[in-house]
Amino acid sequence: MLRTVEGVYHNGQIELAELPQNLSDRTQVLVTFIEPNKVDASKLRQLIDQLETIAGIQQGFEELNAGQTRPIGDFIQEMQQMVEFCWC
Repeated sequence: MLRTVEGVYHNGQIELAELPQNLSDRTQVLVTFIEPNKVDASKLRQLIDQLETIAGIQQGFEELNAGQTRPIGDFIQEMQQMVEFCWC
C-alpha cells in the first residue's frame, strides 16, 4: 500500500496533516523534504499519482504471484452479466 500524506517538518519533528487509518505498528515510511517555493503543486500531485499507480501495479503483481487471480473469461462473463442486468 502506498498512502501519501502531507506534513510539515518543524523543530525536529514531522507533523502530519492527517493520520492515515489502518496502519500497523512500525509501518515503513518514505519522507521527502521539499524546498519551499521550488515545487509546482500540480507537478507534485502528478508525481504522487504516478507513485500510487506504481504501487497499484506492484500490488497486482503480488496478487498474481500469490495465485489470487481468476481466468479472464470468468471476468468477461461477469461483466457481460452486469451489463445485461443494468440494461433490464
